[in-house]
Amino acid sequence: MATVTYRDALNQALREEMARDPDVFLMGEEVGVYQGAYKVSRGLLEEFGARRVVDTPIAENGFAGVGVGAAMVGLRPVIEFMTWNFALLAIDQVVNSAAKMLYMSGGQIPIPIVFRGPGGAALQLAAQHSQAFESWYAHVPGLKVVAPATPYDAKGLLKSAIRDNNPVVFLEGEMLYNAKGEVPDEEYTIPLGEADVKREGSDVTIVCHSKTVAVVQKAAEQLAAEHDVSAEVIDLRTIRPLDVAAVVASVRKTNRCVVVEEGWPFAGIGAQVVDSIQREAFDDLDAPVLRVAGADVPMPYNKHLERLAKPRPENVIEAVRRVTYLDGD
Repeated sequence: MATVTYRDALNQALREEMARDPDVFLMGEEVGVYQGAYKVSRGLLEEFGARRVVDTPIAENGFAGVGVGAAMVGLRPVIEFMTWNFALLAIDQVVNSAAKMLYMSGGQIPIPIVFRGPGGAALQLAAQHSQAFESWYAHVPGLKVVAPATPYDAKGLLKSAIRDNNPVVFLEGEMLYNAKGEVPDEEYTIPLGEADVKREGSDVTIVCHSKTVAVVQKAAEQLAAEHDVSAEVIDLRTIRPLDVAAVVASVRKTNRCVVVEEGWPFAGIGAQVVDSIQREAFDDLDAPVLRVAGADVPMPYNKHLERLAKPRPENVIEAVRRVTYLDGD
């Protein structure tokens, strides 16, 4: 297996799917001549031409709508938003058009479209450019929501998303593009809706996704080294459909759980996970499930405040100490 970056894994997925299926095309701001704001589309214009790698004006609602129309007539568009913050301008097309068309057409018009781009906080981009919107889109029936944490997952999940006949919201971690990991040389896909055990453990389950996977893994290493606590790390990978079975199976083994997410706590992904656990595994719990989330404030610009507003390993360790009663509570 080769070691590649997260961005190059996404690039491989796009290239392979465009070569495999002539109906797949990429559209968005600066995806062509500039080769992508984050260089995910590097080399694709040269290989596939301007009819399949389409630069657009700065008009998210417009080109998202063109993508939905293209999907309605049988093409498989991949719509790149420069960030998911800008996609707020296209939310009508994503939520009111793409998500509802199959249902409102009585099953006659599938919408095989992927909306993708970076989400969440980067470094000092302030409140309007540092938002994790997983829970917004996961709230909408008709949308699938994917948030990969590693290059391996990013490639396999994007290929599956492009082949899916439903609209997929594909949330890439802006701070993950340079992250490296092993990616197989041979063809592979990862089914949507399957979580992954990133670390086996026996004392506590920690559920996470996207950028928080790295945060949780650091916390798990420290918990093992300093507190002799064995943490099982569950990476959701897909937010909707949610792999409840994988989460419940882990909680039934460890009897304790902490849920970690980058987004705001109110009505967040963690709330849905906790609801699933209390319905399916309440009697297996030896402690209340705790959540670690981003601070319930607009993201500060100040770098010290920004760091405090994001989930950190020490937040996760504190929550694990509470559910394992290491502090004697």
